[in-house]
Amino acid sequence: MRVACCSIKFHLHGAHSLKEKRRVAKSIKDRLKNKFNVSVSEIGNQDIWQSLHLGIVAVGTDTQYLDGLMNKLVTAVEQMHLAEITDSQIQILTMDPEWGSR
Repeated sequence: MRVACCSIKFHLHGAHSLKEKRRVAKSIKDRLKNKFNVSVSEIGNQDIWQSLHLGIVAVGTDTQYLDGLMNKLVTAVEQMHLAEITDSQIQILTMDPEWGSR
C-alpha cells in the first residue's frame, strides 16, 4: 500500500479576516475533493488570516500514479488563482504489507 502526502502552504493577499480565509480554504478543499477524490485538511496556521497550510492525502498501490496525481493537484491549485503558493512538498510512503495483520 502506498500513501501519497502533499503539503501546500499559501499566502492569502486579499484576506482581511479569518472568515475570508475560511472561504478560500473551503473553496480549495471542496474543489480538490471533488476533482481528485482526495482527503484534505487544514493542518497549520489556523488562526493566522493571511496564511493557509493544507495537507492532502491519497491511498493506492501505484507509486507513479500517486505521484502524478499529487503533481496534477498542485498544478490545479495554482490555476485556481485563489491564493499564492509559497511552498509545496510531495511524499509517497510505502506501508509494510504485513502491517494490518498484527
